[in-house]
Amino acid sequence: MLNALLDPVLLLELLSLGLVAGFLAGLLGIGGGMLMVPFLTIILGQRGVPANMAVKMAIATSMATIAFTSLSSVRAHHKRGAVRWPLVQGMAPGIVLGGLLAGAGAFALLKGQVLAAVFGLFVSFSATQMLRNTKPTPSRQMPGMAGQTAAGTGIGFLSGLVGAGGGFVSVPFMTWCNVPIHNAVATSAALGFPIALANTLGYVLGGWSLPPALPGAFGFLYLPALVVIAAASVTMAPLGARTAHAMNVAQLKKAFAVLLYALAAYMLWKALAG
Repeated sequence: MLNALLDPVLLLELLSLGLVAGFLAGLLGIGGGMLMVPFLTIILGQRGVPANMAVKMAIATSMATIAFTSLSSVRAHHKRGAVRWPLVQGMAPGIVLGGLLAGAGAFALLKGQVLAAVFGLFVSFSATQMLRNTKPTPSRQMPGMAGQTAAGTGIGFLSGLVGAGGGFVSVPFMTWCNVPIHNAVATSAALGFPIALANTLGYVLGGWSLPPALPGAFGFLYLPALVVIAAASVTMAPLGARTAHAMNVAQLKKAFAVLLYALAAYMLWKALAG
């Protein structure tokens, strides 16, 4: 791992990716996975990692960084009293179950091309939602414990397949269930930690017996990228949040949605190219 971090080009690429992902996460309130996965796939592919494995490593490593970046976000939301902790407690068990099923089961069994296609479609949907800025019409209340567990299982499973924190699923779900938007966003941020933790554990279990694809790789996780990106994104996220108050975020979201379409197209091309 140390040798990998001594590669100046790799270090610069990972540092740049972490800084941009962290800044955009704070600025736009989105997880960095949708940005990190395509670029990590490119970085790993340039270093000789087969396409099938590069996609899986990019998704797993991206998810692992969320375990670190979510903590700073949760702290800020908790100070404002915006996190609905009973909802976190209700959905977290399902999220852990879904994350383990995805990370240790489906993720290891599915081909990288399939995961790339799922990621591309998910990002396309997320970009469309961002571009339209649609908000679900509240029509009901949050379900009981069984319903929250089932919803958490689905969110954790989907997040594990695409390497994202689940906010684009959990926030619309909670607002549809009449949870105020600022509480939904804050609670989704709090759910990011169990999502990342469960899925990362699943990736470790699923890739336990795999030979390292690169120096510093551990199964599906690429540890040099995890260390550098997590450190950089945690540093930049607060700056992005402060900048959001001084900029036209609606216009930035539209521009970012266009970038997401391009990244989604790249991942779909990877899926079709095999």
